[in-house]
Amino acid sequence: MPYYQLSVCYPAGATPPPPPELDGIMERVAALNAEMKAAGTWVFGGGLHDASSSTVVVVRDGEVVMTDGPFIESKEQVGGITIIDAADLDAALGWASRLTVAIGVPIEVRPFAGWAN
Repeated sequence: MPYYQLSVCYPAGATPPPPPELDGIMERVAALNAEMKAAGTWVFGGGLHDASSSTVVVVRDGEVVMTDGPFIESKEQVGGITIIDAADLDAALGWASRLTVAIGVPIEVRPFAGWAN
């Protein structure tokens, strides 16, 4: 079965929800992750720190250079990922549909190129 990445996409200017709302989101995500694990679909997943915490590592003129901050300047940010092993795109989209309901933000579904379990 092919692997898919489900990316949690936060719109521009999004702020973290207040603790009671975040607790509910985390409970729904944990329950969905448990269902994916029970179905043998869940491979890996987790939330990410804010994009400002990133470091870009790149080769310039033959030397490795490191810079603070995100590589891509974008209004939207990826806030977390889940890697799943799904039968096909329709199955991956089904899980993504449930994830967007659990979290309340868009989920981008992207297949891994040429890599299946």
